[in-house]
Amino acid sequence: MMAFGLIAPIAGAASALMFASIISGALIALVLFYLAPLPLMVAAIGWGPLCASLGGIAAAVGLGALFGLPYCIAFAVTVALPAWWLGHLVLLGRQVGSAASATGTAPSAESEVEWYPVGRILLWIAGFATLTTMAALLTLGTDAETITGTLRRGLTRLLRATDPQTSGEASQFVDALVRIAPAAATIAATMTLTLNLWLSAKVTATSGRLRRPWPDLKTTELPQMTLVVLCISLAFCFTGGLLGIVAQIATAALMMSYALAGFAVLHTLTLALNGRTFWLGSTYAAVVVFGWPVVAMVILGLADALFGLRERFLRSRQPPPLPTP
Repeated sequence: MMAFGLIAPIAGAASALMFASIISGALIALVLFYLAPLPLMVAAIGWGPLCASLGGIAAAVGLGALFGLPYCIAFAVTVALPAWWLGHLVLLGRQVGSAASATGTAPSAESEVEWYPVGRILLWIAGFATLTTMAALLTLGTDAETITGTLRRGLTRLLRATDPQTSGEASQFVDALVRIAPAAATIAATMTLTLNLWLSAKVTATSGRLRRPWPDLKTTELPQMTLVVLCISLAFCFTGGLLGIVAQIATAALMMSYALAGFAVLHTLTLALNGRTFWLGSTYAAVVVFGWPVVAMVILGLADALFGLRERFLRSRQPPPLPTP
């Protein structure tokens, strides 16, 4: 209980400081801002969701008292709520077998408990990324014209501050940035939430406090209905207005979920490849450095959802059945 009482406020204070560091305007503050959910996620996975919820509430109240209600709400929605719920899902499991075998010996945890699937956790991450991005845009306005106009003015001021000699020809560049800004923000939110959850699980596993076996990430797959939702969301992208912006944000989040599933497919399809570590490392490096190769991962994830690439590959690696006498 003493450790529980210390971890909650420490994790909350660390997340709040990392979140509030964005006020300084320093470049390192941007990194700390994106890693703000990490301490609360570690608390949620290592000491339980209640620990993270108490730390998150204390941190949100503290930020509200120091900087005002908007900071309190922003922290609660973008940091505390995802950290608490994702930590809860990581530890969520259900009994699928008897508590003890017929011989009276307890079976292993893997045979007793079915843990919440990683693919469904990815969908929750996509949902939180959509929620936080849309909440941020709604602070700029309540309709599409106001939101895009505010984004355009802000990007124009930023561009002129960077280059005072900017001419009117840069308006086309600003318009392009305004169109891709919601999707880009959603992609960043999806990737940072995924990274925070992976890091927090690694920290707790290394410290011995992870109360579930480490999942086989190569088997990560999204529910089949995700493809239907993606098609519907993609269709609404052409409607325009606020609904079109929401659809674009949701589409970007789901696409990144399929990109993460595509990495899982890649890890499976390269099992028999010589120099597997080199090729995987090169792929990750290309995605991090250039960005656009992630499109290939999206295509790979979608292809696996449609055609079962991993299942076909694993079936081909199985030895042929023995001939019957």
